[in-house]
Amino acid sequence: MSQQDRLVIFDTTMRDGEQSPGASMTKDEKIRIGKALEKMRVDVIEAGFAAASPGDFEAIEAVAQNVRESTICSLARAVDRDLEHAAAALKQAERARIHTFIATSPIHMQYKLRMQPDQVVEQAVYAVKKARGFVEDVEFSCEDAGRSEDDFLCRIIEAAINAGARTINIPDTVGYAIPEEFGHKIKTLIERIPNSDKAIFSVHCHNDLGLAVANSLAAVTNGARQVECTINGLGERAGNASLEELVMATRTRQDLFNIETGIDTSHIVPTSRLVSSITGFPVQPNKAIVGANAFAHESGIHQDGVLKHRETYEIMKAEDVGWGANKMIMGKHSGRAAFRSRLEELGVTFDTDAALNEAFARFKELADKKHEIFDEDLQALVSEAKHATVSDAFKLISLESHSATGETPTSEVVVSLNGEERRSKSDGSGPVDATFKAIEVVAESGANLLLYSVNAITEGTDSQGEVTVRLEKAGRIVNGSGADTDIVIASAKAYIHALNLLEVAAERQHPQNDGV
Repeated sequence: MSQQDRLVIFDTTMRDGEQSPGASMTKDEKIRIGKALEKMRVDVIEAGFAAASPGDFEAIEAVAQNVRESTICSLARAVDRDLEHAAAALKQAERARIHTFIATSPIHMQYKLRMQPDQVVEQAVYAVKKARGFVEDVEFSCEDAGRSEDDFLCRIIEAAINAGARTINIPDTVGYAIPEEFGHKIKTLIERIPNSDKAIFSVHCHNDLGLAVANSLAAVTNGARQVECTINGLGERAGNASLEELVMATRTRQDLFNIETGIDTSHIVPTSRLVSSITGFPVQPNKAIVGANAFAHESGIHQDGVLKHRETYEIMKAEDVGWGANKMIMGKHSGRAAFRSRLEELGVTFDTDAALNEAFARFKELADKKHEIFDEDLQALVSEAKHATVSDAFKLISLESHSATGETPTSEVVVSLNGEERRSKSDGSGPVDATFKAIEVVAESGANLLLYSVNAITEGTDSQGEVTVRLEKAGRIVNGSGADTDIVIASAKAYIHALNLLEVAAERQHPQNDGV
């Protein structure tokens, strides 16, 4: 397949997606997501920003060691420290890419960089050449290209290609572009830059105006052959272009795009659920492709049409994106071998037999409460087990809540604080409110509750409820998650998880978070 017939899918869930407030991922969680993306046959995986923190460096290194089929990428500013950290983190990658960037819009150059245009071009060329000294595959991004002047973009991109960049990224960093205008910009740059044929042009669109996917597709129509995107459209502010929407749009409308991706679309829904479970960001029911209602029909006219001929109201097959796939149902009679095998198929492995046994015990406990256990339940179970590796400062030992008509709800908890068990009781406007207040009596965190949401993991009244709790303290924002068939217990688990994340959040602050 020629370069013009092939669309490169560049996933930045673990880098730009992680910049969503509260969406931090541990090293093990990034490995799990990396393996899922590899199974989906994503071309390039941006695993993080190596210079951001020791944790980011170690996560990129671990993903590079464990994911061998996809190119592993690290972001780096156009400065020595970032480039050197990126190269070191990628040393063991089968295929490595350094993605370096510098701002090119007048407003960024003047107020953020405090550099003259000539200095910006010089720094970009220096960075690309230095990166090429480490790896063959170098991508160069013009940060805030959407608001950059075309003449200057032509100048700096030509210089970057001459310096060795083989992918040129044109990001709409602040989500300002409109499809017609953005597509025209891509076409203009490709036509005007003399050496544009020596590089693949890429786009990275943010969703501030709800146009990230539309802008990306407009760019593809005008010659871009790489799109940068995230699972579920995750990303800072309003998010990034959604991988699942881009892939399925180009696949469904091949009459317009006439290009192919290498994506195995049957893994889209399982990967969406994995990312949602790890980050604690639930997928809205009406989200395209991966939302619970994406292939649901309530209108009688629609139902009648679909029953007679699916294509009357469905432009895609649900099974093509992973709905209905991997439906092995586990239960209390399932054995350890079947449990291990199913989790391995979901990309989860255990370092020790003790870790497997602990997870299996959690599975059996859940099986006593819930007759049928689906893949979504297993993902939630494993994510919850991983919570304990973040920090064990707080542990929920027991919970008893009471709620009755005409009475004030109360909750009594026993929480372990650094190994010391403490009991607390409180009332509230509801059992969840009472539980949170009781936990706070012990924790004394002083954190602000920014979000509380509940999402049913599967169907039925015995479904596990997955709760997300977002806490803020001293500018640090974390998302805690918990799952249980009892919503109050799930809520307590989520609150405890968020408290533990606050304990380590200060260590994960990025030195610069705007990226591209």
